[in-house]
Amino acid sequence: MAKTGTKMVPARMFRGLSTDPFRELFDLQRDINQLFDASFPAPREEVALKAWTPAVDVYEDEDAYLIKLELPEVNRDDVKVNLNENTLSISGERRVENEQKRENYHRVERSYGQFYRSFTLPPNVDTGAINAEFKDGMLRLTIPKKEEAKPKQIEVKVQ
Repeated sequence: MAKTGTKMVPARMFRGLSTDPFRELFDLQRDINQLFDASFPAPREEVALKAWTPAVDVYEDEDAYLIKLELPEVNRDDVKVNLNENTLSISGERRVENEQKRENYHRVERSYGQFYRSFTLPPNVDTGAINAEFKDGMLRLTIPKKEEAKPKQIEVKVQ
């Protein structure tokens, strides 16, 4: 690291680009993270407690859209699904199992806290028939398409 004024700046930021742009981007991201960590020190435990966004997969088939959220260790009662016009929002909280400090923690990487995800639904969905299931840490939302939006097979007659 090079020292500029009172801040430490990674020396790599002053070098030219390497021949591998993906590696260079990875190194740049790491350097920026280190710069922020040095400028705004915070225990990793506190960072883990502040921010969490569950992973989401969105699928589409002929009949419906499927949204799957990974919500490990989230209680079903701590998840809320709302529909406001054409915006579907999912919010909730993953709570810390045991908030007492433990002397033998070596690393805390799992994040806790509130989360919020929202999705703008297309006009071809039947919002009155949305189905939500919560099982084994997965929230599955099935959003059926309206009948007129489904593809139709048209028979061609030969004369």
